[in-house]
Amino acid sequence: MFVPLCLVFPALTLLFPRGHASLPLVINTWPFKNATAAAWSTLQSGGSVLDAVEKGCARCETEQCDGSVGYGGSPDESGETTLDAMIMNGDTMEVGAVADLKRIKNAIGVARAVMEKTDHTLLVGESASLFAENMGFVAEDLTTNKSMNIFSQWLKGNCQPNYRKNVFPDPSKSCGPYKPRATLKQNKRKRHANTHSHDTIGMIALDQDGHVAAGTSTNGLTHKVPGRVGDSPIVGAGAYADSSVGGAAATGDGDVMMRFLPSYLAVELMRAGADPSAACKTAISRIKRHYSDFFGAIICANTTGHYGAACNKVSGFSQFHYMVSNTESDTPLLKSVDCF
Repeated sequence: MFVPLCLVFPALTLLFPRGHASLPLVINTWPFKNATAAAWSTLQSGGSVLDAVEKGCARCETEQCDGSVGYGGSPDESGETTLDAMIMNGDTMEVGAVADLKRIKNAIGVARAVMEKTDHTLLVGESASLFAENMGFVAEDLTTNKSMNIFSQWLKGNCQPNYRKNVFPDPSKSCGPYKPRATLKQNKRKRHANTHSHDTIGMIALDQDGHVAAGTSTNGLTHKVPGRVGDSPIVGAGAYADSSVGGAAATGDGDVMMRFLPSYLAVELMRAGADPSAACKTAISRIKRHYSDFFGAIICANTTGHYGAACNKVSGFSQFHYMVSNTESDTPLLKSVDCF
């Protein structure tokens, strides 16, 4: 009598999940199809996984994906658009990242330059912009008519929403400048789960030999306090890659998510034998335990080409869409997962 191995050795279903998998593989957050196609085309034409992630994220920067990636989106409290990005080499564990980058449109390119032209991991602010200019990146205005209009409408609406607390004048009713309150209020302000205020592109690429790279690019949170850095450029938070295991990338409320290093956690769970879907779900659950109404999602992929995703269910966000390219289809496939 034939007995399936998975019944004899249940743990095998964790290590070798059901379902066909194939390499190479590109997977990215949100329905950013052109970014997926750019990364896949790079792999197919002999480019490395790092090339694929850079080209994919750069496509979103150029196309201003959903207004949340690249120039001309998410103006901060002073009306300026600044960019965050990171890229990670899963073979060497090298990382390059930039945060609060001004005047330079190609943030993922600058992040790669940090990795390849310095011994550092993260450069920030004006100094990151000067580094980029010295490396040959063109300085341009990141402001557009659209971003200025978003900013002016926000000012007219008494600077709502904003991300201040324990200051006066009352930030829920007034613009700044703000001063600290003498006593701290203990009541928790409800966070703004706006699915269009922070839609980072996070991407994982694996080649035929299982080499892994991951990266992110975003213009951050609309109306953020100037200088704010979210999860996207933080290694282990925005993304993580290890070619002995796989990779992960997160999107959503970065201020909350970065406190839990969900991408690092997901990769470590896969290292311990969890399949990508289970790893993603556990990483989301860890955050949910403390912030039940946070907005966020994560994608995971392992070196056998299996992949998965998970998201936290909140009002207006019950399903997360992401893109996949592998040898099973000529074009990038739109996938979805129900949030929990």
